[in-house]
Amino acid sequence: MFLIDTPNPKFSLRIATPEDAALVVSFMKKLGTYQKMADEITATPERIKRLLTLGLGEAVFGIYDGETVGFAYFHEKSSAFSGRSGLYIDAFLIDDTMRGKGLGKIMMQFLSSHAIERGGEMLEWGCLDWNDSAIEFYQKLGSYCLDDMRIYRLSPEDLKTNAMAFKPSDA
Repeated sequence: MFLIDTPNPKFSLRIATPEDAALVVSFMKKLGTYQKMADEITATPERIKRLLTLGLGEAVFGIYDGETVGFAYFHEKSSAFSGRSGLYIDAFLIDDTMRGKGLGKIMMQFLSSHAIERGGEMLEWGCLDWNDSAIEFYQKLGSYCLDDMRIYRLSPEDLKTNAMAFKPSDA
C-alpha cells in the first residue's frame, strides 16, 4: 500500500485500487446519510470496482493515524465552454469527528495538484445548497458557484427509452 505524505505528519493519502470498491461504497453511504439522501446511494462494490478498473472513476482516501477518515471520488472532465480539462469531484467526505483539522483542505490541495499534473486547468464539484459549512469551506479555498446552472440526469430507464427512440435513417 503506497501512502502519499502530506503537510500533516499524522495524515497521509492513498489512491484507491479496484479492491477498495467496498470501502468507496461505505464512504458513499456515509455521505448519503450526511446529505439526507441515503436512499439515493445505489452504488454497489461491483459497479464501483468496474469504474475503478476501467479508469472511469478514481478515488483517494485520507488516513489519519492509520484510520481511513476521508475520501474523494473523482474523474476527468472537459468543458466545451472553456476548452479546458480537469477533474470533477463526484463525492467528498471527511468523517464528522475529523472535521476542522485541515484534512479536507489538504485533500483539496492534493486534488488540485493532481489535476495540474495531468494538464488540467480546473477542479469542479457540486454542493447541496443547504450545506452552509461546506459552502463556506469551498469559498475559503477560492472557489465560486455557478448559480445559474442546474444539473439534469436521465435515469437508466429513461436513458434506454431515449436510446431506443433513436432510429437512424436508412440512407
